[in-house]
Amino acid sequence: MEYASIIAHFDIKENITECRPYGAGHINSTFLLTADNGKKYILQAINTDVFRDPEGVMQNLSIVSAHIGGTETDERRYLRAIPTLDGGYLCRAEGKAWRVLNFIEDSVCLEAADSEADVYECGYGFGDFQRKLASLDASVLCETIPSFHDTPKRYADLLKAAEADVCGRLADVSAEMEFIKKREALICVLQNAYAEGKLPLRVTHNDTKINNILLDKGTRKALCVIDLDTVMPGFSVTDFGDGIRTCAATAAEDERDLSRVHFDIALYRAFARGFMDGCGDILTDTERALLAEGAMLMTLECGMRFLCDYLSGDTYFRTAYAEHNLVRCRTQLKMVAEMEESLAQMRAL
Repeated sequence: MEYASIIAHFDIKENITECRPYGAGHINSTFLLTADNGKKYILQAINTDVFRDPEGVMQNLSIVSAHIGGTETDERRYLRAIPTLDGGYLCRAEGKAWRVLNFIEDSVCLEAADSEADVYECGYGFGDFQRKLASLDASVLCETIPSFHDTPKRYADLLKAAEADVCGRLADVSAEMEFIKKREALICVLQNAYAEGKLPLRVTHNDTKINNILLDKGTRKALCVIDLDTVMPGFSVTDFGDGIRTCAATAAEDERDLSRVHFDIALYRAFARGFMDGCGDILTDTERALLAEGAMLMTLECGMRFLCDYLSGDTYFRTAYAEHNLVRCRTQLKMVAEMEESLAQMRAL
């Protein structure tokens, strides 16, 4: 890649002398730019197969950044897009949509938590993100991935994939399909609450994994929420739930040995405390009451997505072997089953 011709479109004052691949993201192509004075930037090619409206992605990012930046004095605490010389935020080159973001110095990004304290900080960071954006009207943002956390639609998509059975795999997943069908009532809980006017629409992150928040290298405290491509209107409950899905698991989501996969109530407690502390007093009674269901629902939804992709021929998630998506599905369903056993404790917390 000839990076010089790309970054020449952006309002960067420094002389960039190095460009190298950076991070472990699976969607966008990411590079670290370094200038001769040591200043760094992030250069990314947005994956337009996933984000088909990159201009909408950047519009959302700029709105959210401006809102947080209006009250946040520490520039390390929020992402900002570097404008192009013509006043936009994207450069179209080499058949891709490129952007440049600020680099957060002295930060660490975890792939897995080392302690309950890390999980607390992850929860706090995403809760604080909700709090900072609580006064922003979610309707000003576009849907960067339509129906992303529309769980009833995800369920309908799964049923269609099962009916089509294009790969002849349905016979191998009868237990998984039965498990999901028995939880049809859970699938509609949040959408029903929203339709009844009980659940507010908020600006949400929608991908609240631990590797989407940076911690301060020195203090190990939550510093900055990153990967804002899925920021759009949504429910606080789903942000909480998706965080629990990844932070309260004892094994990776593609662990083949299900005996190692468990829901850890202590990690749930740590994330929940952090999230509530970060949110402050913005959550309604209904939102607080539905947090435990949100954790189960987002885990079930992810399991449905993995299973749907498995039945459809692995067209969305990157796989390393033939049963990869089925393995992922089974870890999520194991987590859901254990959450159900701990539901009373989850609600009490």
